[in-house]
Amino acid sequence: MTTPGTPVAPPSVTARDAAAARLGQLATPPGALGRLGDLAVRLAAMQGQVPPAPVECVRAVIFAGDHGVSDHGVSAFPKAITPAMVRTFLAGRAGVSVLARQHDVAVRVLDLGVDDDLEGVPADVTAFKVRRGSGAIHLEDALTCDEALRAVAAGEAVAAEEIAAGAQLLVSGDMGIGNTTPAAALIAASFGLPASEVTGRGTGIDESGLAHKTAVVQQALDRAGDRTSDALETLTALGSADLAASAGFLAAAARSGVPVLLDGVISVAAAVMADRLAPGASAWFVAGHRSTEPAQSLALDKLGLEPLLDLGMRLGEGSGAVAAVPVVRSAALLLAEVALLSDLG
Repeated sequence: MTTPGTPVAPPSVTARDAAAARLGQLATPPGALGRLGDLAVRLAAMQGQVPPAPVECVRAVIFAGDHGVSDHGVSAFPKAITPAMVRTFLAGRAGVSVLARQHDVAVRVLDLGVDDDLEGVPADVTAFKVRRGSGAIHLEDALTCDEALRAVAAGEAVAAEEIAAGAQLLVSGDMGIGNTTPAAALIAASFGLPASEVTGRGTGIDESGLAHKTAVVQQALDRAGDRTSDALETLTALGSADLAASAGFLAAAARSGVPVLLDGVISVAAAVMADRLAPGASAWFVAGHRSTEPAQSLALDKLGLEPLLDLGMRLGEGSGAVAAVPVVRSAALLLAEVALLSDLG
């Protein structure tokens, strides 16, 4: 595992400036491409070349895990859904699977902390498993320190594998009933926010359920106390194996200079933690969409990221990010293939 706190080199300033200059020379009215033009400039800076190369190889990894708080009334669904959904991903029948087929995105699912043995699934799905379920964060730590380290290291190793497979753009997906509770707690702890500002309805709980969930998140924050000043301690106290692995995955991608398209609140909570583990990592992240969870919008604002899509989605799985892949591809191609004013004679 890379030493936490090691800064990440930013995208190329030289390429960014050259891309901005090329954007201004396209045979389009100034500013006509709007945020597509801005995204194209960011992609060129991340790739270190102008014009940017077509974004052809996109790879998504779904980190799956269960959460102790799911036994304490914070979700509208039972945790038995988590292993069932892992099998649904493998069968190619989940929401993200359908979108990924449409947009030529490779999808991989990994069990980091599912509270099930997942008998019969391919061995590579469980190869990085840290534990069965994570602790109920309002009552106990989610992980031991060793488990948190192992989970982050697992995410780093997975990122290395995906990059070696040719990934030009990565997506971090998630699956785990109850996972919006630790995600909200991680974001609140990282930015010094109360539970009331970050807690959302997750899978669709009612008003009384939301009040209870908010109280659980606040109890978790109070229990963790000053430990949240340290990134690894925050993941140990308030995270989960799947969230810690996702944070390691995102941090490693940034260190390797590979951009990541973020999904909903789980992915963004992991991005916040990745930026704490590897300061500057957020410069390599693009927000795929805006979810309905309040913590996601708050965290994106703090990271200085504006979502590409706003469709009211809250499915998770990496689905919102995969839905945004065509926008990313379009941005790169526009900057590369639109005629320059000088070409018009």
